[in-house]
Amino acid sequence: MESYTALWRRLDMPGKESCCLASMGGGWRIAGFAAFVEEEGPWMLTYTISCDEAWRTLSAEVRGWGGERIIDVRIAREPSGIWRLNGEVRPAVEGCIDIDLNFSPSTNLLPIRRLDQAVGESAGVRAAWLRFPSFELEPLEQSYTRVGTNLYRYESAGGSFVAPVEVDDRGLVRRYGEIWKEGWEDAS
Repeated sequence: MESYTALWRRLDMPGKESCCLASMGGGWRIAGFAAFVEEEGPWMLTYTISCDEAWRTLSAEVRGWGGERIIDVRIAREPSGIWRLNGEVRPAVEGCIDIDLNFSPSTNLLPIRRLDQAVGESAGVRAAWLRFPSFELEPLEQSYTRVGTNLYRYESAGGSFVAPVEVDDRGLVRRYGEIWKEGWEDAS
């Protein structure tokens, strides 16, 4: 079993995150936690994402708390492309392949690994986006352009959000625009 870890700190607000990527008998699992402070107060979220060997999302769970709220979210993607959020079908994200956790840089790994682009290639992705702090599942049109060996140009929301995404050789984020940076330390 292969496993790799990543540590990040938020650049736009107080916060840190860690995750572990592990191969799991014909698939992959990403498990992590995020702790940060925003308008509602402090948040602590754990997550687990399971993917098949081709990096297609199978399921995701997010648990924890924030402000006065307890979070317990379970997401499943059926082979037919149907997505369920806490057991309820979400037709708006039908056909999506990737989950995108709005609060985490970990899920950029999924389309990056799945698409396996050559430098110069661009690809559109329609992700099932778990919004924060509503924890609703919505479609999000995204674009990944590989501009260097370990560098991508990420766009979403029709180009209204653009960020460089630097990754390591496994596809784990090293830096995500001015939002996330690899490492625990506050020094730049």
